Amino acid sequence: MTTIYGPVPSRRLGLSLGIDPIPLKTCNWNCVYCQLGRSTPLVNERREWIPTAAIMAELAAVLANAPPDSIDWITFVGSGEPTLHSGLGEMMRQVKQMTALPVGLITNGALFYRPEVRRDVLAADAIMPTLSAGSAELHHLLHRHHPDVSFACHVAGLIALRREFTGQLWLELMLIAGMNDTVAALTDIARIVAQIKPDEIHITLPTRPPAETWVAPPEEEALMQATAILGEVARVVHPLVGTFQLAVNGDLCAAIADLVQRHPLSEAQVDALLAAHSAESLAVVKQRCLDSGRIRCIERFRITFWIAAAAHYPNTLHSERTRPVTLEMQGGA
Repeated sequence: MTTIYGPVPSRRLGLSLGIDPIPLKTCNWNCVYCQLGRSTPLVNERREWIPTAAIMAELAAVLANAPPDSIDWITFVGSGEPTLHSGLGEMMRQVKQMTALPVGLITNGALFYRPEVRRDVLAADAIMPTLSAGSAELHHLLHRHHPDVSFACHVAGLIALRREFTGQLWLELMLIAGMNDTVAALTDIARIVAQIKPDEIHITLPTRPPAETWVAPPEEEALMQATAILGEVARVVHPLVGTFQLAVNGDLCAAIADLVQRHPLSEAQVDALLAAHSAESLAVVKQRCLDSGRIRCIERFRITFWIAAAAHYPNTLHSERTRPVTLEMQGGA
């Protein structure tokens, strides 16, 4: 399995080459909306999950063979939480020595209350931590976090990071219908945002396959309400439809499996990739990939997605309990 993937098209980052230093699904949150499924079990141990030297060697080889202007950003974004890798700071510093490309970090931000984690990420050009709740109750319902990473620690860590980090700080707010799209919930979030003072707030929507079947994007009115409450720094970031790039070294199905482990694909996206890389019948090559044991399909929003076979999702509405009741809990907590 490779640790470098893409470049992946991104509306914020252009063509982003991903560095994934974490095995699926190593995370201290278990978000209801996560496109990589459930975190089972929750993990909050920082260690060298994948050897730092191996990751850097793979990156150096990819960069050496990359066509000019084919990469806009290099982004640390894991099959879980990348700050759980104890070598993250060393990897960032090595990337800055390898290339002049800007370096990004997509993270839940749960560990930024720890000074050593903040020091590790200071070399980044942009950090994109999550802030999708303005109260401890809603934070727990959305993220189902490890007990050692509380909402209070999360907020304190983001405030401390803003004081120390001189690059761009872009908060990510995943907006979920009926959860955090109410006036009360958004007002609570705005109160926390005012303490953090980010450069931007990126409002994102659950358009990729969420872990829980009941998760849905908000209505357009809720999006307008969110931008009005959060102010001028907030904008809605819709997913960019673009061409994915595969590093195929003889095994097309393995390359597809490596990609969907980090970035689930709709069946239409899979069809386009396979057609571009194989002259075989589409049905034949798709069946071979599914028979590999590394990929399976799941349905969300009436769309079939290809995901990692090892990912944990409920398959049907009948396998998941009803969504949590949250509206009574969202105001002023």
